[in-house]
Amino acid sequence: MPSGARCPCEARRDAERKARFDKARPSASARGLGADWRRLRTDHLARNPWCCRCGRPAQEVDHIIPRREAPERRLDPTNLQSLCTPCHSGAKQREERLQHKGTVK
Repeated sequence: MPSGARCPCEARRDAERKARFDKARPSASARGLGADWRRLRTDHLARNPWCCRCGRPAQEVDHIIPRREAPERRLDPTNLQSLCTPCHSGAKQREERLQHKGTVK
C-alpha cells in the first residue's frame, strides 16, 4: 500500500463516524445558513473566486471571526473570506478548534 494510503477498513470506519455525526447535526438552515446566507455566499464567490490563502479556485466562504464568537456578523460581507476546500477544511478548522479551546490567542 502506498505511503499515506488508508486501508479499506479505516475508510469504512471514518465513513461510519461521519454518518453518525451528520445524522445528529442540525440542518444548514437551523444552523443559520439559510437562503440569505446562500445568496451572500454566491455573490461573495462571484466577486472573490480565489482562495485568499493559497490562490487556488475557492469553493468555500468562511467567516473570518467565527459565527460562534460573533453571531451578529453572520451576514456581514466584511467578515467573509474565500477559501478552497483544503484550506477551509484543514488549517482554518484546526485554528478555530484551538482558539475555541483557548490554546491560541
